[in-house]
Amino acid sequence: MLGEKIGGTSGKITSQRVLPNLGGGPKMETSFQANGSILGTDVKETGTYWTVVRPDGTLYGEGQGVMILKDGKMATWTGHGVGTMKKDGTASYRGAVYYQTAPPRWARLNKVAVVFEYEVDAEGNTRSEYWEWK
Repeated sequence: MLGEKIGGTSGKITSQRVLPNLGGGPKMETSFQANGSILGTDVKETGTYWTVVRPDGTLYGEGQGVMILKDGKMATWTGHGVGTMKKDGTASYRGAVYYQTAPPRWARLNKVAVVFEYEVDAEGNTRSEYWEWK
């Protein structure tokens, strides 16, 4: 069951590179930095994901990242998702991330999937929104 909205971030793509993908479509690695709020706590996020273009033109990707809370504590995540890319260079993904965190106020995230919407505009600006999936 989809639970409460737990937060969101906005940021910027910081780097991209092409990766080898034997026997498949183009594969890109993307890194980003973002700021926002999760469960009412300000966070700075750094993440990296790879995306491959599938035969039907849709995107599939996997990634990992770290969120640093204002008090210096950290949470890591891994995730995956699917998406689409438009001719103007914008991309839209939907998927799930899984947190590993020690801060007590975020402990509940260790027990749930967190579904996301992730958008990238043509200038490399990012926006994410997150919901708990119980």
